[in-house]
Amino acid sequence: MSSFVTAAVLLSALSTPWQTTWFAAPQSTWDRTFILPTHLPAALSGQTVREIVRTSVGGRQVRVQFSNRYGTTPLTIGAVRIARAGEGGAATAGNSQELLFNGRPSVVVPPGAPVVSDPVDFPVEPLTRLAVSTYFPLPTPVTTFHWGDQQTAWIGTGKIMQLTKFEKATELKGRAFLSGVLVDAAPNARTVIAFGDSITDGNGSTPDANRRWPDALAQRVAGRGISVINAGISGARLLKDKMGANALARFEQDVLGQPGPKTVIVMLGINDIGWPGSPFAPRDPAITTAEVIAGYQQLIALARVHQVRIVGATLPPFEGALGGTPFEGHFSAAKDAVRHAVNHWIRTAGAFDAVLDADAVLRDPDRPARLLPAYDSGDHLHPGDAGYQALAGAIQDAQLFPH
Repeated sequence: MSSFVTAAVLLSALSTPWQTTWFAAPQSTWDRTFILPTHLPAALSGQTVREIVRTSVGGRQVRVQFSNRYGTTPLTIGAVRIARAGEGGAATAGNSQELLFNGRPSVVVPPGAPVVSDPVDFPVEPLTRLAVSTYFPLPTPVTTFHWGDQQTAWIGTGKIMQLTKFEKATELKGRAFLSGVLVDAAPNARTVIAFGDSITDGNGSTPDANRRWPDALAQRVAGRGISVINAGISGARLLKDKMGANALARFEQDVLGQPGPKTVIVMLGINDIGWPGSPFAPRDPAITTAEVIAGYQQLIALARVHQVRIVGATLPPFEGALGGTPFEGHFSAAKDAVRHAVNHWIRTAGAFDAVLDADAVLRDPDRPARLLPAYDSGDHLHPGDAGYQALAGAIQDAQLFPH
């Protein structure tokens, strides 16, 4: 491709406002001493990974972002193709586009860096399911990923992006390097970012069905130019690392680094409270109410500096959480007392711009320390589909955009 064409592509990208329509927060892998496996292959080599995403807003042009945030070596991407998704891991035939990077089909991403494709004409509507197929030609350690089994990806042998369906594919529960999809923004574009843990990431919801609460919120506001970005990480904590970096460390990249964020909803802290003394963090000391509040205050300060509205969500009940499983020990009366104290501060301190009372929405009125059975996924920690729907339904427009 000539330098003139490449320059024209870059100028077009610079003059167009962009909006993230889908996002998966990057995580680093962890070693086998942690109680949860990553379920990842150690490396990809000469393979194509197909991942399914769903847009929240539409646009006429599309760009895709990959992340090598936690890589220690360059990441080589050999080719990328985007198509509308069919059933399962299928891509719709005859309706796909090759993506380029600075006018070239391949790109090398330095350690710690993201990369964004050139814009391509590929009109999509809100709530459109897309298939992104990425070819990794060289031995590639999977160092940057997104954990979780709410969406299946597929790994096929060879450079097979144009196949409508992979044969003899290996399933991947999670994401590998793919971190975002962007569209050209409408004049009235606004972006809401859900910043949380597994309750935001959708654990307990129906896999491959887009039933997380940010999905339900995106569906409710579809067609209004409002993008709903899910920056949840299962196991995420405010103040410590393990299943992803702590909230203060990743807030700048996953929230403030998005194009034009207007509002962030923070629902974090239950793992800071529940993990210490459990199989997740058996040697960690119990966290105090003051420590959790201090974490919130720093997030609030960062949001205010960048003129982003910040909504605080109370922490849902978790009595009986993970009982009878290898993860027993998540709940105790002392931990619940910290949750109550934290929730009281969220409700009454006036520190957040608005409050989403997730505790009030999800708790059983006859047994307030537990999730309402109709909203419980069964593990007494994560809501199911109905609970996530109720949570999204409780979010008012005035909480997100007061003017």
